[in-house]
Amino acid sequence: MPCTTLLVGKKASYDGSTMIARNDDSQSGKYTPKKLVIVKPQDQPRRYRSVISHVEIDLPEDPMRYSAVPNALEGEGIWAGAGVNAANVAMTATETIASNERVLGADPLVVLRPAGDGQPEQPGGIGEEDLVTIVLPYIRSAREGVLRTAELLSKYGTYEMNGMAFADVNEIWWMETFGGHHWIAKRVPDDQYVVMPNESGIDSFDLTDAMGAGINHLCSPDLKEFMEENHLDLAMENGKAGVFNPRIAFGTQSDADHVYNTPRAWYMLRYFNPRRAKWDGPDARYTPRSDDLPWSMKPERKITVEDFKYILSSHFQGTPYDPYNTCGDTSMRGAFRCIGVNRTDFLALLQLRPYVPEEIRAVEWLCFGSNVFNSFVPFYPNTVKVPAYLNFTEEAVDTDSFYWCSRLLAALADAQYMHCKFLIERYQIKVMGLAHRILNETDRKVRDWEGAGAGAVTSGGGVAALFAGTIAAGGGKQAIIDEANEALAKMVKEQTSDVLGKVLRETSNHMKNAYARSDA
Repeated sequence: MPCTTLLVGKKASYDGSTMIARNDDSQSGKYTPKKLVIVKPQDQPRRYRSVISHVEIDLPEDPMRYSAVPNALEGEGIWAGAGVNAANVAMTATETIASNERVLGADPLVVLRPAGDGQPEQPGGIGEEDLVTIVLPYIRSAREGVLRTAELLSKYGTYEMNGMAFADVNEIWWMETFGGHHWIAKRVPDDQYVVMPNESGIDSFDLTDAMGAGINHLCSPDLKEFMEENHLDLAMENGKAGVFNPRIAFGTQSDADHVYNTPRAWYMLRYFNPRRAKWDGPDARYTPRSDDLPWSMKPERKITVEDFKYILSSHFQGTPYDPYNTCGDTSMRGAFRCIGVNRTDFLALLQLRPYVPEEIRAVEWLCFGSNVFNSFVPFYPNTVKVPAYLNFTEEAVDTDSFYWCSRLLAALADAQYMHCKFLIERYQIKVMGLAHRILNETDRKVRDWEGAGAGAVTSGGGVAALFAGTIAAGGGKQAIIDEANEALAKMVKEQTSDVLGKVLRETSNHMKNAYARSDA
């Protein structure tokens, strides 16, 4: 799927968390309803069958509980998207990427071959539909995520190229597949962030490390021979022994990339490192069409949750490419594919915090629909309960669903962007402020419960009206977590309903059949 990924190492984040996030975007003209679920071990399949490729996979008997953001409607498979498991390991999959023709000729994709001409059906490989479901419940570290995915690729192959991220509280790994069976993975430097549009991203890879100690790089066991036999390393001169550029060797640098992909990476890098390079003008070091944009950089300041939301909602604000631009020369308006598009299904930011008890270490920040107009709501995934507002999504449009409310809000506000922009900004700021207050209160309550030797704790401070009640000793930390999730869902439902009403009124006032004179 067309998506955008942002990864932030623990020394580059504002609070020492590892953070991975991805926009999940539908194909053009398509919108896929989504919902948040918790998959309990007893509900995890033991034999999995892919809808797209028909591949069947026997899964281990000991899955962990995990969160997921699957398709809400049946028929096209699970598409679990992103989640955190009971071991506080996070995964987001996938970022659709591309391999060049030389790679595909050497290692063809494993596609479904229907039965015909007397031949039985030949299943295809694994892909985005499957990966979270068949990997996340079985891994206890980010590195294990890479290794399990690699094992499945070796056995079943894939029908598409994908990038995926794995995180635990200590490290983040980014993995890219190319061809039908090959892959590389690189550990994200702790003090850097990574930007990924829909193209091969890794721009430097140490094959010596990958084939040896595997400290910061991992790859297919036969990668060295595969590259040599198929003449894939295109470097003109020898650099550091064993180091090559996978983006050039395996990826694409097409005209389409320069409109659809590289502009998104350019804008993210420009945002986090505005002074590190010249990004604009005729003498810019990097432009929206540059093929040599860095895969990772050290940011000029630490990165927050709000930064994730802003950049993954962005539409080239402050540049001539903003589709909402009405000032000056508008000839380049909408020239490039922006990050915040109409057909985003969901955005999930998976944050793993090292400074709190393990039960509340993971926070899953989630929003649905076009990110330009929606708001994050956090959720503690260490539970078996999901509030109805986040979990209820059916085919019929319903304002009891966070997904459908977000879709409605975006469609209405976009129609009168300049008149509704301030309403959306106020909504986003208010929701995020209240969300942080509830998270802070929850963290305090869990610590107090531990410090009091499992005694009762009560709500306090200014959020009592949002997060009220006493948690009995018998309920423990789980009751605190579940109460917090319900409070967060209640808060965002109230705020979303409020702004939806305001935007509806504003947009109604600017309908084309509006007339100023009233009856007298």
